[in-house]
Amino acid sequence: MPAPPATAVFAQGWAMGAALILAIGAQNALVLRQGLRREHVGAVIAVCTLSDWLLIALGVFGLGALIQASPALLEAFRFGGAAFLLGYALLAARRAWRPGAGLQAAGSASSLGATLSAAFAFTYLNPHVYLDTVVLLGGLGARQPAGLRAAFAAGAGLASAMWFGLLGFGAAAAAPRLQGPRAWRLIDALVALLMGALGLQLLLQPL
Repeated sequence: MPAPPATAVFAQGWAMGAALILAIGAQNALVLRQGLRREHVGAVIAVCTLSDWLLIALGVFGLGALIQASPALLEAFRFGGAAFLLGYALLAARRAWRPGAGLQAAGSASSLGATLSAAFAFTYLNPHVYLDTVVLLGGLGARQPAGLRAAFAAGAGLASAMWFGLLGFGAAAAAPRLQGPRAWRLIDALVALLMGALGLQLLLQPL
């Protein structure tokens, strides 16, 4: 059977990357919050995008298949990711529940160092990020012919860059129309619901 053209593999990588990254996870929630606050948006987008590229490459070029072959590692990612997502969902729910605890009322601006530290934490301390990039995308990319794996990784990486850019800069553009505490509380409530659903899905559905 002839190998598929590189453009088709690139498109498949883009589609799979887009499908996995659209869900509001901890990483996306941070980009959204920084965009709405208009604080260090470009820096956070850069950290999240470059980190995704690194993890996707690691997965596609071997690590994803290795993890998929280890049931113990898969279970560790499953339960670790569920715990992380459910914990963050509770924090978002608490912000939504408490009057005046929305994003706009969160206090003074954060420093660049504190913001980047949060971006690195939400990326590299979150098992769900590894599940999406290294395990799922990496496992799919590793099944491609060796000469086409780079095309798959490039497609997935482009989807990541497009999404983080749209989310962060789009939120910054929309921020003036979302100044009221009620809007911030609604956003936090949505984040809590989506992240709670993702966490429960990981708990209830074996990988």
